[in-house]
Amino acid sequence: MTTITKNRIQSIDLLKGLVMVIMALDHVRDYFHYSAFMFDPSDPTQTTLPIFFTRFITHFCAPAFSFLAGLSVFLIGKRKPINKLSTFLLKRGLWLVFVEIIIINFGWKFDLNFTHINLATIWQLGISMIVLAGLIYLPKKVILLFSIVIIFAHNLLDNSHFDGSYLWSMLHEPKKFEFIEGHAVVFGYSLLPWIAVMSLGYCFGSIYEITFDVKKRKQILNGFGMGSFAFFLILIALNTYGNPVKWTNYGNTSKTLMSIFDINKYPPSLLYLLITLGGTFLFLANAEKLKGKVVDFFCVFGRVPFFYYIIHIYLIHFIAVFVAEFTGFGWEIMVSMPNFITRIEALKGYGFNLITVYAIWILIIGLLYPLCKKFDNYKQTHKEKWWLSYL
Repeated sequence: MTTITKNRIQSIDLLKGLVMVIMALDHVRDYFHYSAFMFDPSDPTQTTLPIFFTRFITHFCAPAFSFLAGLSVFLIGKRKPINKLSTFLLKRGLWLVFVEIIIINFGWKFDLNFTHINLATIWQLGISMIVLAGLIYLPKKVILLFSIVIIFAHNLLDNSHFDGSYLWSMLHEPKKFEFIEGHAVVFGYSLLPWIAVMSLGYCFGSIYEITFDVKKRKQILNGFGMGSFAFFLILIALNTYGNPVKWTNYGNTSKTLMSIFDINKYPPSLLYLLITLGGTFLFLANAEKLKGKVVDFFCVFGRVPFFYYIIHIYLIHFIAVFVAEFTGFGWEIMVSMPNFITRIEALKGYGFNLITVYAIWILIIGLLYPLCKKFDNYKQTHKEKWWLSYL
């Protein structure tokens, strides 16, 4: 049976914690791997299987977290009147947008001039919450239909282009815009599919009510998980719909395999969402009885994901600054850069092999754990403090 401690569901905290830890691997790779500045790790023509799947495994993080955020909203809503829940979502959404623009973007670049603002994970979570603040007034079946239609049909819009449209870029087609000379904004996470993932999670919240049969919940989640994987394989075999770029047979097993799994994240394609949400469903279905020290370890991160997200970016970037300085490239190369890509020549020779990247990742997680543990304890013992609900 799902473990509920202090009104928390352990299997959900476990999955949140896992995706938080895995997510850090991709960010460590961004700053420390020798190829990070040279080519796309998902490009079958340039990458290797270890690099490719180091990137691929992190694809599960954003969809899982967005889905779980929606699911958590439903559970929170069981303790709040709908108007108060809507107000909370609106305020938290606006707060997350602010955090993305100011705190997160500074953490990535250390650029006080904010010359390059990237609207990514926290941005989409914030806007999705703002939209969900209105959606929750609709019948659950309508929200579910809305979510499914967008997830399955949004790739029909792939061939629609509206050059210069901020709105279209925000909704479906990631682009960079220079809004003031020398200052640009990138809508990295297009909103349309992400909103649907969060609202889908909200619809699944009812299966986690205390009165819901545990075996039935497991059957439902396993069914959706296996169904998602099956539909993914069908679309892969057809190779006609579900991803902007069709996979290619390179006549080489490794390259062809990477091409098949080179699924689009910006925006998240149907194939991307099927395999990542499929994994999310299967994990939730089969993780309810997991216990032990390893589970407890990951649950700590899962109970303080927002706190963890902010400090992990700053910690990784600070370490990268010191590494650049002590490997002869100079700390300046990691500070105030509009984009790493503009410094490719200067960064040639910088970075480490994949094994070292994994070692740095483990070090980062080890450094973050006591901080997250301490903050988790504080949250558990100070539930009366309203501002903790925004962290």
